[in-house]
Amino acid sequence: MRFGPVPLQQAKGAILAHSLQGGSRKVAKGTVLTADDLQDLAAAGHETLTVARLDPADLHEDAAAAALGHALVPDPSAQGVRISGAGTGRVNLYADRSGLVRLDRAKLEAVNAADPMITVATVPDYHRADADGMLATIKIISYGVAADAIRRASDGAGDAIRVLPPVFSSATLIETQVTDETPPDKGRAAMAGRLHRMGIPLSPRVVVPHREDALAEAISRAPGQLVLVLTGSATSDTHDVAPEALRKTGGSVTRFGMPVDPGNLLFLGSFQDRPVIGLPGCARSPALNGADWVLERVICGLPVTSADIAAMGVGGLLKEIPTRPMPRRDAEG
Repeated sequence: MRFGPVPLQQAKGAILAHSLQGGSRKVAKGTVLTADDLQDLAAAGHETLTVARLDPADLHEDAAAAALGHALVPDPSAQGVRISGAGTGRVNLYADRSGLVRLDRAKLEAVNAADPMITVATVPDYHRADADGMLATIKIISYGVAADAIRRASDGAGDAIRVLPPVFSSATLIETQVTDETPPDKGRAAMAGRLHRMGIPLSPRVVVPHREDALAEAISRAPGQLVLVLTGSATSDTHDVAPEALRKTGGSVTRFGMPVDPGNLLFLGSFQDRPVIGLPGCARSPALNGADWVLERVICGLPVTSADIAAMGVGGLLKEIPTRPMPRRDAEG
């Protein structure tokens, strides 16, 4: 592509680099200049125009962005991704369903390394997507780019972006109470909202005393494909009431504790091939916390191991709580 100033009389068919006011109207940047455009610009006194001229081996920015979009998403239905139309060198990718975004980092880095004029910016890996939520934007920075560069960027880029759909259709939330009073429904409302975004309803409310036997029975009777436990008293040890109740059913505990704040006091396990998530107290708030990261992966059928949870610590400081006490000082301090 050739870029630079040319006499106005020689600019027909070129792409105007900067918006200019003509004699009767504004001519927008990116316009492929016609004789009428040049006449209007000449009437305003313009004699030289900064333009871009594509070489035969170049692709226009819109054609390049569209080609790369289809290279990244060769099977929109299977990938759960919708490709927008192209404009000003940009194509956006949207989720066509709710779910969890998975990215092939190596493929996407290869795309962005092909040519500085070719860019793809995405949401993070494991991002929870809502239907019609934006997943990525493809932007061709210049008005045109070599077709060979688009071929290099497209080579092997297929399926680099995918939205995994939920694999469960129902969930049960079991709450425990430490007094005779029924817990406020704040926690249930927050969890119902999280599940609703994924198209999963909660079964009728279950509240049991904060005892191993009562909780174990509730877990074994839970009708949902996914079992969630929100205790009235925080789980503070791997042998506390909720994890032990799960073991009492014959279930197993994969991990207690996660390096994400808020969300430290989560446990993950299973009962008869059904996932069981022991929720931290912060799950009573709709704000993002570590339980969301585990819940979303489980809902979308991804295995979550103890090592997976341990790896969440990098980037796992989600917010600081202003009322949290300052660290203890040394005795001499």
